[in-house]
Amino acid sequence: MKTTLYLSILSLFVGNLFVQAQEIKEISKNDVLLKVRENNTSIKISKEEFNAAKADYKQTNAVFLPNITASHTGISTTNPLMAFGSKLNQGILTQNDFNPALLNDPTTTQNFATKIEVQQPLINVDGFFKRKAAKSKMEAMSLKTERTQDYLVFEVEKAYMQLQLAYKAVNVLEKALETANANKEMANNSFKQGYLQRADILNVDVRVTEIKNQLHTAKSNVQNASNYLSFLMNDKDYVVYKPLETLTISTLNIDDKSISENRSDIKAMHLASKAYEQMNKADKMAFLPRLNAFGSYEMYDNKIFQGGANGYLIGAQLSWDIFQGSKRFGKAQKSKAELEKSKLEYNQYISKSNLELNKVKRQLVDAKNKLELTSLAVQQSKESLRIRKNRFKEGLEKTSDLLQAETKFLQKQLEYNQTIFEYNFTQTYLEFLTKE
Repeated sequence: MKTTLYLSILSLFVGNLFVQAQEIKEISKNDVLLKVRENNTSIKISKEEFNAAKADYKQTNAVFLPNITASHTGISTTNPLMAFGSKLNQGILTQNDFNPALLNDPTTTQNFATKIEVQQPLINVDGFFKRKAAKSKMEAMSLKTERTQDYLVFEVEKAYMQLQLAYKAVNVLEKALETANANKEMANNSFKQGYLQRADILNVDVRVTEIKNQLHTAKSNVQNASNYLSFLMNDKDYVVYKPLETLTISTLNIDDKSISENRSDIKAMHLASKAYEQMNKADKMAFLPRLNAFGSYEMYDNKIFQGGANGYLIGAQLSWDIFQGSKRFGKAQKSKAELEKSKLEYNQYISKSNLELNKVKRQLVDAKNKLELTSLAVQQSKESLRIRKNRFKEGLEKTSDLLQAETKFLQKQLEYNQTIFEYNFTQTYLEFLTKE
């Protein structure tokens, strides 16, 4: 028996020590929003996705800008054609080099060539449309980043309200525990005077234990909500936060709320569909010929990094891939199908958003009605508890009736705070859905 008592005391001491070791930090919602915008990983990922799309768009500059390469090549050859051509490029041919014997069996010839090449696109119609598609994709990714930030603001609102709700529950349960302990003391006095039986005292003890368990769960919810805020802020310390603002009822006018096609995610889908349209046009334009200019400047010598002789070459090429084994036909059909799919997805997304909006509006009306009812229920249960408690003191009320009234009052308080959370959260979600 003593061992069990010692273990209980030790467990209680360790538990209190752990709670005290947890750092409790007060924080406002604006501070959370600021840290989320600066440090949140999802926002950083979204920005890198935009940077990748921007880099893809920059690659399409190749449609306008030249391609310039430089090279230096060295060879040593006894190949008749190569040896003659190397001397010719170096400008060192003599009459003796036309001797058939030397032409057929030349001595070892060295040639070093420095070459600068320029390729300039002139007309590549498919490339122009691919560039437009890349630009649409880049703009869509920018809007996706914006919507990600909007979503995280919504998540912060929800998480902060969850933290407020958790603290509200802790406060209610702590007061309920004080009341339960007071009722327990009153019941013990009545038991000593012979007004109550042992079973009544056990019922009161059970009730106190139940409230303690609920209070422990509520404190765990505070830690869970704090940890989620730490995750959103990308904070590795995971301290226990305490909100500076308390949970109160907020109001919003819902009459003029509607889904806007200017909402960033909807605009992003529209731009994505536009990108598919440009890619489809690019695949169709691939059937047209291409016109490109080219030029090179060359320097030759029989010694490395020298340029005893030089020459240049300029020209233009009109090329036309007439048939590629129906590859281009299949590619154009695929991009056409992707375009039609994107249009259907866009319309479906708007319809689904409107469906969700109507659902949330109804939920908000229901939450408002429930808020009024639960507020009334709290007042009624509080008055009922007061009456029964007074009657219990006079010996006119059963212990079970008092405990039932106490339980009901606690439930209605928790339900009322939960309804405030649901009402505020529904309004926040409605704002998120209708944000432009």
